[in-house]
Amino acid sequence: MFRREIDFLGNHRLFLILSITLVVVAIGSLVARGLTFGIEFQGGTVINISQAEGVSIDEVRGAFADAGAPGLVVQSTEGGGYIVRSTESDADVANDIFREVFGSLGLSTDVGDVATIGPGWGRNITRAALLALAAAVIAILLYISVRYEYKMSVVAVFTLVHDVLIVLGIYALVGREVTPNTIAALLTIMGYSLYDTIVVFHRIRENSMGLTRSTFTVMANHSLNQVIARSINTSITSIMPPLMLLFFGGETLGDFAFALVVGIVLGAYSSIGVATPLYTAWKEREPKFRALAKKFGAA
Repeated sequence: MFRREIDFLGNHRLFLILSITLVVVAIGSLVARGLTFGIEFQGGTVINISQAEGVSIDEVRGAFADAGAPGLVVQSTEGGGYIVRSTESDADVANDIFREVFGSLGLSTDVGDVATIGPGWGRNITRAALLALAAAVIAILLYISVRYEYKMSVVAVFTLVHDVLIVLGIYALVGREVTPNTIAALLTIMGYSLYDTIVVFHRIRENSMGLTRSTFTVMANHSLNQVIARSINTSITSIMPPLMLLFFGGETLGDFAFALVVGIVLGAYSSIGVATPLYTAWKEREPKFRALAKKFGAA
């Protein structure tokens, strides 16, 4: 028997309820609100106004609307400027709108710039992003199956889906825009989440070798207690840089940092509350560990 420890697996039902609640809210947000994709995926125009002293957001929105810019989204920036997004994908038309608006607002074109992306390029970006995600999942399945066992790989991928789905649901809930930076953040999140899960799985695998005087569940819980301090310290140090980016990195890095902060927190939680309980329940069905559960389960 192991000394008195935090009973993580004894509270697996609480973790299950929490995860189901988060997933339901995430799916509800995705269905009800949907994701807001950046122009990199849809095609369109982004106009950055670095300085617009004395010009209100309503004036900017009205000037672009009068110039005929379709699908307008106007956001203010910390430096007193604005970011204007439009679904206009014709570069010549976008530049004409840019000059007309800046003239009507009395702004110099030197304080602004225009970036236009066609829908074809957006489709290529979307295809590349999906391919990167699929390749990452396949690589994870193969590596963990070869290095450890297929049950670990299946649970690890399920946990990654859990984390990514919740991050996307939060994106939909708060209305943040999905950009290529978001995809990069999601891939990074997968790495963090997988690292935490593998650390726990590796310790469980070591402790399960020659297990004869304890149930698999008790041993797995002991393994969690052995690595929990390392996981917490790693998560805290990992979350500091994206937190600084979120607060001080400006609009450009905001989406990337936001996804990382949410993902690191979820990755730390899911290795304890999702991956380990699922893997333990699956392993307890094996004849060897089922026999140990019958013998030591009441202890």
